[in-house]
Amino acid sequence: MDSAATTIVSVGQLVGEEFWLLRTVGGDVAELRDELATMNALLRIYTEAEAGAVDHFVREWMKQLRELAYDAEDCVHLYIFRIKSRKGDSLLAWSKRMVATLFPRHLLAGKLKDLRLRAIAISERHARYGAIDREKLSPSVSLAPVAAVTSQALRLANHTDKLVGIAEQANTLAEKVKAMNNDQEDKFKVFSVDGFGGLGKTTLAKEVCRRLEPDFDRQALVSVSQAFDAGKDLGALLKRVLQQMVKPKADNEIVVKEEDSLGGDLDVLSVDQLARKLDELLADKRYLIVIDDVWTIAAWDAIRSTLPGGKPGSRIIVTTRIKTVAKECSDVSATEHYIHHMKPLKDEDSKKLFRSRAFGSSTDKASHTKEMENKTHTDELEDIMTRILKKCAGLPLAIVSIASLLASYKYPERKDMWETVWKSIGSQMESNPTLEGMRQILTLSYNHLPYHLKGCMMYLSIFPEDFEIPRDRLLYRWIAEGLVEEKRGLTLLEIAEGYFDDLSSRSMIDSVFSLSYNGRWTACRVHDMLLEVMVSKSLEANFISLSGGQYEGMSYDRIRRLSIHAGANNDSTSMKGGASGRHGKRNIMERLEVQHVRSLSIFEFQEKKLLDRLSQFTLLRVLDLEDCKGLENNHVKDICGMYLLRFLSMKRTDITMLPEKVGELEHLQVLDVDGTLLDKLPETMTRLEKLEYLRFRHRTEWDTMWTPPVGLRKMKALRNIDCVVIKDVRVAEDLGELGDLRDVTIFVEESSGSTQAILDALVKSISKLYSLRNLGIGRFRKRSINFLNAMPSPPKLLQYLYLDGAMDEFPHWVPSLHNLVDVNIIGSRLRMDQVYGVLCKLPILQRINMLENAYVDKELVARTTHNFPALRDLSANCRHTEVVKFEHGSMDMLEELYLYLDDCGRTIVGIQHLKKLKRVTIACNKHKKSAADDVLDNLKKENKSRHESNQLQFTVGVQYN
Repeated sequence: MDSAATTIVSVGQLVGEEFWLLRTVGGDVAELRDELATMNALLRIYTEAEAGAVDHFVREWMKQLRELAYDAEDCVHLYIFRIKSRKGDSLLAWSKRMVATLFPRHLLAGKLKDLRLRAIAISERHARYGAIDREKLSPSVSLAPVAAVTSQALRLANHTDKLVGIAEQANTLAEKVKAMNNDQEDKFKVFSVDGFGGLGKTTLAKEVCRRLEPDFDRQALVSVSQAFDAGKDLGALLKRVLQQMVKPKADNEIVVKEEDSLGGDLDVLSVDQLARKLDELLADKRYLIVIDDVWTIAAWDAIRSTLPGGKPGSRIIVTTRIKTVAKECSDVSATEHYIHHMKPLKDEDSKKLFRSRAFGSSTDKASHTKEMENKTHTDELEDIMTRILKKCAGLPLAIVSIASLLASYKYPERKDMWETVWKSIGSQMESNPTLEGMRQILTLSYNHLPYHLKGCMMYLSIFPEDFEIPRDRLLYRWIAEGLVEEKRGLTLLEIAEGYFDDLSSRSMIDSVFSLSYNGRWTACRVHDMLLEVMVSKSLEANFISLSGGQYEGMSYDRIRRLSIHAGANNDSTSMKGGASGRHGKRNIMERLEVQHVRSLSIFEFQEKKLLDRLSQFTLLRVLDLEDCKGLENNHVKDICGMYLLRFLSMKRTDITMLPEKVGELEHLQVLDVDGTLLDKLPETMTRLEKLEYLRFRHRTEWDTMWTPPVGLRKMKALRNIDCVVIKDVRVAEDLGELGDLRDVTIFVEESSGSTQAILDALVKSISKLYSLRNLGIGRFRKRSINFLNAMPSPPKLLQYLYLDGAMDEFPHWVPSLHNLVDVNIIGSRLRMDQVYGVLCKLPILQRINMLENAYVDKELVARTTHNFPALRDLSANCRHTEVVKFEHGSMDMLEELYLYLDDCGRTIVGIQHLKKLKRVTIACNKHKKSAADDVLDNLKKENKSRHESNQLQFTVGVQYN
């Protein structure tokens, strides 16, 4: 959602909620609300407009509206902070507050009136200057349309070195497209190629066509525009296909016959007539058609419905940036075999492509001499070239575009200019003609985003380059910032999860999966080039203010969301917020105006002057201090006075105290104090009735977790609380009242005389948690967790299960968990078939992680009868196990195998039965490296055998602990 529109919606909601308290200024509030609602509608129209439809005048007008919306929201929030009665106030306290706030309420009325007058002035100014015919003032030569720029950039990429790093992918895809199985020979097949813009999908498709020219009677390649409209554009697309199908390609160029060779003027034919003509032309021919750059499923459905079946073995290749479109285009019942995920270039290929464009290649004696002269300079530029390529991250379009720009700089100015370009790639993309094409191609994906996702995408510019953003951290920040629209029947978190998945499907973010002790956690990254585009858009809209690192020296009028990256220093002259810029080079933290800041994020920053001013950030809703150096307990006291705070992270800081006053943060939704030096949380935590996400664990003392007090049941909003210690039967009972809880790991503390009562209450409570997705159970001291067998019924939606403790066997209810995808066990001391014999009954189980002492028998055998249908990842600590065996048909889908070997003499049997194995990791003690030697030799032999028989090989890694 556009930032201003989001703000306006938020103001409208606040005004509605607080209207009765603002009745003395009700008329002004209502008029301002109507004015803002009208602005919201206009902003949404312009935000959804096609690229190029919004000129400089409109952008400036939109910026003024955004600032007005921000100020209006600040006004209402200041009222809430300073004037509003607090929950639980007595009549006397309420009366005193009403009297004490007469003057502030009078000031508020004046501010609201000024805001409304300002809104009217902006509207009148827009009407006054909007009457000017701006088209007559625009340059006579307009900017090329996006589609044309895209084609131009692709031609740039189609240099003689265009196949660097792509040839191997072309081989793989060509073999798949060409292959014909006897039992499926008559099937018409569609292959999809998906990936980020600029990765070379079109180049790959063209190369596959070239290589397969002898194998198909006819070929065609047509591009689908982003704004494809079946009613208007389908006929033109079919016409282009027909023209290319008249005669095969020659010299890799399309030869178009005269119209009469197709039996008349194609322009007068309807879509149905064109489709019939194409069907007749290809009735007895095997053809290959590339449909390039499909953006929507609707566009594909329209195109596919008009294409003929053709001769057996005919193929279609679809390229797209969107994963869901790729899946829909290919056979939905087929496997990933029909989808090719475009990969970025490897480091060596990136260097080769960059050098060929920046320095040229030696085709004759003169150029060879020139290249030798350049070699010395190339060595000097190696470091800066590495940094540039890191930013390009294997994106061929970026490498070619930037290298072409840098090629124009000659020695001796070359090194300085290369440094300049590296530091300013974002601004270079906005102004340099060589990089303009790349910027527009990258911006295409952003422009295609629906209205509600644009603000979420811009928000990613808060994070530094190469930053791995945890999924939960991002989702809850979106929510706290008001970027997630409410939908009937869904929670805000569920809606935000949908946003995340949508951006991932559109290749706007790259999902990253990491393993933790009790399951998987998801994060994401943004490609550096796309991040540069998002930063430009955010700065233009005053959506984000950035300081430090490459943003040092930036100047801002008014700061709304402040993100400080590593590199800021005491002499900085950046962020000359408002009037404070008049004071010259005073320290940035001393002159920074903070009263309008609603979001503060600090990344690897050690300056304490800003932290010493935290009490002045009265409007903060998001405070993210994860890994912040210099945060002290006195700063935490200031934080506990931020009444409007919704998101608070002090993860991995050195704080040792959390005041009782934290319970007054009644709007708080997220509190992350994981990895700190806190030894407990205050009992006032139960007053945080809006808290959804809580993380607390001591940095070094792993068993120091949150011990919830009696009254936990009041925290109805809790969804994710990580690790808790239950010491009281009343708390165990309270747990069952948290109906929205999705993620919890529970440890039971032994206590004299009441332990069994706690366990009995606990299993009853867990069975009532119908929303639970991730469950961990463990015990201190006494390790048995057999009490879980007494659970009446487990939460049916469980996806992740972590069991820490000895047990005679798995709880009887485990095979009924049909949604379970991940199982982790430690200290279980299971034997024989007690692991595989139970877990093979889980239909979609993808990962098994057996940690220390989880399995203690001498042989770990995956039998044919076990037959895991979906298992992809197996990790096992084989400290007690001498033989790990896989029988035929036991784990046909296994891709990742991790084995920890503690001693010599370990054996893996049946590795040849794991046909889809992609990676094997052998771990052992660094002092017992010989433990892995025999196993590694056998794995190498198996890989050699697979190579000789053209089977899928796996990679082998060794990890020393």
